[in-house]
Amino acid sequence: MSDATPTVKNNFESAIAVALGLAEEAAKRDEVPVGAIVLDSNGQIIGRGANDREQTRNPLRHAEMIAIEEAAGSMKSWRLTGCTLVVTLEPCLMCLAAAQQARIGHVVFAAKDPKGGALSLGHHFHEDTRLNHRFTVEYLETPACGEVLSRFFKQKRLNKVTNES
Repeated sequence: MSDATPTVKNNFESAIAVALGLAEEAAKRDEVPVGAIVLDSNGQIIGRGANDREQTRNPLRHAEMIAIEEAAGSMKSWRLTGCTLVVTLEPCLMCLAAAQQARIGHVVFAAKDPKGGALSLGHHFHEDTRLNHRFTVEYLETPACGEVLSRFFKQKRLNKVTNES
């Protein structure tokens, strides 16, 4: 699925901005605002995803999973060798494992998740030599990605208090 989006190879700030736009769209649908894109080796977007668990009632519909699935369709292969997954929030265990299974070459994330992020929880299996595929992970701190999450959950808490009154 190549599109008119400019090439973002080696310019992960631009890629994060695209993923952030997807996260903001998810928030409008009352989904946890996480967005992800997959870039091919030329920096073209071949997969996009935003959290969709509430709408689909499917616990697997994380932004990363959707983007990886779309990228595999675009590539006509489950092997996404040489591709980069860019996500607004640190991947959970399931999503980091999906990147490993898809043979993603590089993961870039923009906000840490101390309660649910695989790396924050000490699961560094992307570099585990016992596994058949390893890949690099890069944290590129982007405050706007954390801010969209903070606003979303603040609004959720406010709505809860208002509804309980």
